[in-house]
Amino acid sequence: MSKVIAVFGAGTGLGVSVARRFGREGFRVALVARRKDRLDTLVARLADAGIEAAAFPADLSDPTVVSALVDAIRDRFGRIDVVEYAPIGGDQAFTPATELDAATLEPLSRLFLLTPVQVFHAVLPEMIERGDGAVLMGTGYSAVQPMPHASGLAPVMSAARNYLYSLNGELADTGVYAGTLSVAALIARSAAAEAIEAQSGAPVGSEPVELPGGMTIPVTDPDELAQQYWDMYTKRDRVEQIHPAPLAPQADTAA
Repeated sequence: MSKVIAVFGAGTGLGVSVARRFGREGFRVALVARRKDRLDTLVARLADAGIEAAAFPADLSDPTVVSALVDAIRDRFGRIDVVEYAPIGGDQAFTPATELDAATLEPLSRLFLLTPVQVFHAVLPEMIERGDGAVLMGTGYSAVQPMPHASGLAPVMSAARNYLYSLNGELADTGVYAGTLSVAALIARSAAAEAIEAQSGAPVGSEPVELPGGMTIPVTDPDELAQQYWDMYTKRDRVEQIHPAPLAPQADTAA
């Protein structure tokens, strides 16, 4: 039976690129995201490439859906060998630390910490029993390097990153791999890129983009990130990959 990757947060950027990259290696693909219409479009695109895929609409901001969702994927495909979790959309934004409050953190914590922990908790027993598998998570570089005006998402993803590091060590002798890909760039063709295009009125190309707060970040192709995930999955020689080169910390210029 061919292996299965479940892509949580599947979209037109990183999600479909990960699906194609693993699909080229014979993986069947479970696509998870909120909007069924978009998922159905991605399933059709993958089918055109000869990749078997199925859509599983779900609101990942609700950790209580995880058990039934994982069961549905197993019912359809018979197994889950790899999980990739990276539900970055166009509606998430940084919050300055001076403006951060519990009400802002609560939904971010559910989507980027509580739900992935619940997903991994649900799939790890079968992977450990089988002696093979992988759980992969995408985080932003602000989880690695705190920066002024880039809080909110950052502390939540930092907690998830800490969890992945612990998992990696605990799973070392089981045949199961845990790793995190920290992205120091705007992902082309993603929902976040679409949001910037709608705001600026200009297409996102390959040139760096200036974000609110004056921070400039490079643009990366999601196919490159998918390849990084594949390298991490096959080589299993690192806990974390930062892509592309790390950004320099943003200095506080206040006197």
